Amino acid sequence: MERKALFIINPISGGKKKDGVPELIDKHLDKSLVKPVIVFTDGVAHAKQIAHEAAGKFEMVVAVGGDGTVNEVASAIVGSDTTLGIVPFGSGNGLARFLGIPMDTAKAIETLSTGKWITMDSGRVNGQPFFNMAGMGFDAHISEVFSHNKKRGFITYIKSSIKEVISYKAQIYNINIDGKDYEREAFMLSFANSSQYGNDAHISPTASVQDGLLDICVIKPFPLWRFFEMGIRMMRKTTDKTKYVEIIKGQRILVKRSEPGPLHLDGEPQMAGIDAEIVLVPHSLKVIVGASFK
Repeated sequence: MERKALFIINPISGGKKKDGVPELIDKHLDKSLVKPVIVFTDGVAHAKQIAHEAAGKFEMVVAVGGDGTVNEVASAIVGSDTTLGIVPFGSGNGLARFLGIPMDTAKAIETLSTGKWITMDSGRVNGQPFFNMAGMGFDAHISEVFSHNKKRGFITYIKSSIKEVISYKAQIYNINIDGKDYEREAFMLSFANSSQYGNDAHISPTASVQDGLLDICVIKPFPLWRFFEMGIRMMRKTTDKTKYVEIIKGQRILVKRSEPGPLHLDGEPQMAGIDAEIVLVPHSLKVIVGASFK
């Protein structure tokens, strides 16, 4: 049966041109199964507005962009019968990689025709949805710095991280996870729905988008000379084997930190106060997955 799909293309995500995407959709999408409609966004939150209007009118809404674009589109259709599709075009593409969606644009488009989908969990920070990863501390600080940089991409992100890590100071966090209290000094606090930030950098190797739990990852202060070791551990999926990372699974998390600052939702930063509520919303989003997803 033919399904209607709305493709929402963010023309600036990842610093990559997307003028040729409509032609690739025409060439690689099986139009006997999926009928495409294509729109380009023209500003912040435009993808969310378009997706909200499409929910219920289209069987599938496809985010063509990075994790920020995915967040905008998914936020508009979460809890509905509309299925999310992803054509990754960002700097990290964390959720797409976790779901086994090919990084090659043509192959990602072909995946949309297969119809293989799951119902995944989502999270909320102070009522705002996220789908891959949220956090506070160093990664939120870097997201804030990165958002003001005209150059995008993985290399720019790494350069910003190396520059900022030298002066960044850890904070004290009071954390309540499903009724149990913890006090931790942390360099970074991540709330992982999937296992990775993006670019195959896995902070919580056992995380699952279908287990009804968030992985609360406490990255403790570590010697500066171990910074690159931590990066290697992420790439090798061994962060849970170091004493500098503590992972606790839970559904409802209350956090009070020592001072206000940025937090991020799927890599998109915002300034926030000292208190935050993070909750897991189980089985709340239908999403197309790649053939390799298990």
